[in-house]
Amino acid sequence: MKIFKNFNEYSSQKPLALSLGMFDGVHLGHKSIINELIKVGSENNLETAILTFWPHPRFVFNPNEDLKLLNTLEEKKFLMDKYGIDNLFLKEFDEDFRNLTGEEFVRQILVDKLHIKYLIIGYDHSFGKNKSGNFDLLQKLSKELGFEVEQMEAINIHENNISSTKVRNALLSGNIKEATEMLGYPYSVSGTVTHGKKIGRTIGYPTANIKTDSIKLLPKKGAYIVEVEVNSRQYKGMLSIGTNPTVNGDQLTVEVYILDFNEDIYDKPITVKFRDYLHDEIKFESLEKLIERLDEDKRLTEMFPF
Repeated sequence: MKIFKNFNEYSSQKPLALSLGMFDGVHLGHKSIINELIKVGSENNLETAILTFWPHPRFVFNPNEDLKLLNTLEEKKFLMDKYGIDNLFLKEFDEDFRNLTGEEFVRQILVDKLHIKYLIIGYDHSFGKNKSGNFDLLQKLSKELGFEVEQMEAINIHENNISSTKVRNALLSGNIKEATEMLGYPYSVSGTVTHGKKIGRTIGYPTANIKTDSIKLLPKKGAYIVEVEVNSRQYKGMLSIGTNPTVNGDQLTVEVYILDFNEDIYDKPITVKFRDYLHDEIKFESLEKLIERLDEDKRLTEMFPF
């Protein structure tokens, strides 16, 4: 997959079948668009492309908003490449770009610079200044400018349209299975293993503290069954997101106990994939009660079908 941060860098012998949007999470709704792009590209000898924005435009419009994303940039690149996209355009949502009307965007960017021949948009997608670009505008301009346009229908699970917002809400509610269904893959968090207070090792449950990307959404506080990838191997794990109230902690931490594992992994990269929710964050009346709960969590994790 070729990646472009500047439209002027792009040139190709083949015209494009393209879709645009944030694609945060690259969930099953996005996957349906990607699959259609690949089908259209194959049938019409077109290269496929996604035009997305980085950073997220909401960081521009609402700089004080504490927005958390489902994907880091590296995760989004990985998923786009995995799903078979030929070209990924990462456009900075700067002042000039945000002032383009929908029609100016189509004429100046999609047609003049990218030479699109087929455009696919989501069921509720709008673009351009004041959201002036929509499917009706695209249908009108497509006839004049010589490209085809298609609007995808929403993808539903349990009679609900899939959206990035609904995935976020599921994760923030601890509903891991629902989030996995909408994404089409387990939600993951990656980071670097850092030194913590090392309390876990004193009670038989040494944990790896994970320093995560500040823009990455963390699921609801609590305990989770996770799949752990470290040193290119997979393990079962129990993960905690919270402040460790039993030992009067005051900092939010992400800590994972890796089953059947005893290696020094400080400063190593680690990825955890969320498989199920165990329980809310609990302040236990004693360390003995905490250990009893950890023993039960470990039993449930061992039994979980990975």
